[in-house]
Amino acid sequence: MASSLTKDSVRTPDTEKTFFGHPRGMATLFMTELWERFSWYGMRAILVLYLTAAVLDGPLEEKEALAASIYGVYNAVVYMAAMPGGWVADRLWGARKAVLVGGIIIALGHYTLALPSDATFFVGLGLIAVGTGLLKPNISAMVGGLYEGQSGARRDAGFTLFYMAINMGAMVAPLIVGYLGEHVNWHLGFGVAGVGMTLAVVQYVLGGKYLGEVGKEPGTPATPEEKRSVLRKAGLWTGFAVAALLADIALGTFDVEHIVNVLAIMGIVVPIVYFLAIFRNPSLTSEDRPKIKAFVWFFATAVLFWMIYDQSGSLLTLFADGKTDRVIGGWEFPASWYQSVNPMMVIILAPLFAALWVKLAQRNREPSTPMKFALAMLLIGGSFAIMGLAGAAAANSETGKVTVFWLLGVYLVQTIGEMCLSPVGLSLSTKLAPKLFVGQIMGLWFLATATGNALNGWTVKLNAPMGDAAYYTMWAIVAAAAGIAFMVATKKIRALMGNVK
Repeated sequence: MASSLTKDSVRTPDTEKTFFGHPRGMATLFMTELWERFSWYGMRAILVLYLTAAVLDGPLEEKEALAASIYGVYNAVVYMAAMPGGWVADRLWGARKAVLVGGIIIALGHYTLALPSDATFFVGLGLIAVGTGLLKPNISAMVGGLYEGQSGARRDAGFTLFYMAINMGAMVAPLIVGYLGEHVNWHLGFGVAGVGMTLAVVQYVLGGKYLGEVGKEPGTPATPEEKRSVLRKAGLWTGFAVAALLADIALGTFDVEHIVNVLAIMGIVVPIVYFLAIFRNPSLTSEDRPKIKAFVWFFATAVLFWMIYDQSGSLLTLFADGKTDRVIGGWEFPASWYQSVNPMMVIILAPLFAALWVKLAQRNREPSTPMKFALAMLLIGGSFAIMGLAGAAAANSETGKVTVFWLLGVYLVQTIGEMCLSPVGLSLSTKLAPKLFVGQIMGLWFLATATGNALNGWTVKLNAPMGDAAYYTMWAIVAAAAGIAFMVATKKIRALMGNVK
């Protein structure tokens, strides 16, 4: 893909070598993101299955509920790490260095998971969380930097292309890592994910020359006193957390759910505190303040979207493992392979949506960003309505299983909703963000995923007592109501956005 380059007929600063008509630096970021997502989605595809099979103790139903809860909260931690990662780039290193260091730490985390020891497993997860926090918001901010001064439609198209990189890595990873993990050795699967991350780092270093000055310097370098202050606070909170954990262990009351609950609360509290800090920051101008208020609307809607969507890696994976007929020609394919369906659909649909938004914009008929978000909520609600029917069908089936087409239908509807929200939201974040807070606003966008997954630490526990049909139908109704509410508020939100389209 990175070798598919063209030359424009006239060579100017804006018409040098391009990557599918986009800046040449996009190829570097595209391939880096592709391999990074390969490592992440490969690990994610087998995480719940590995926890259930090899780490957690107790009856199967209890193990599955706890594994789904741990999965949701771990996702939350990964995306919460985007906030300090954005700060490091904005105030200390610049996005360029933050991405490089983050990639190296992620690779170390995956190789730690590859060690045949459950004792080091959670250490590996911690390293991946820290590294992803440095890499994820800042590589997206660099994509935005490539389109400085260009039209919103072209920027949206660029982010949609970037989104294809995410999904190419996400499509291939479960097929390879999932098969190796489920049918050969769990730790071998994790190790292959680490190889993918190593390739991401190599690609990033080799292609760095095409990025120009994007991300080289921090936007607002921190003063020595600010650095000392942040270091003191970080040390204080880290010490407090370690002391609380050691006390829990010493008293003999430790339970992994204690950590799950604390991190779930953090996933809710952190964005609230961070939004308050931004609004109180004297650097926030009167022109930018309404844009941040508009961003709060998009943030809250994205939280609910990702809360529902990201259950695909926990409850839907368990549904695929235990309640879906996966036998083809006498061979049962791995449950983790379902995780390739959504990214495959995104790869097919992404260029169609990118072309659609540009064409509609040329005709002044492109739906507004609030309307795209409203459609996303209606679609994600529709996907869980299908899951409710699938749950009812499995309960009434003699085998307790349903055909593959139920989950395929769910993933198709979710993918269409995702295309209306995720790449558009990435682009929107860079447009609404004040220049002094670009990295941190990108961190907040990813924090919406964290908060949604933090809520999953609790909500997925409702599945067992409610049953599939009632559980999925409940969330379908909630999502549809949110979509309608967003439609009603569209005019108000567009007014807050000002000149951002």
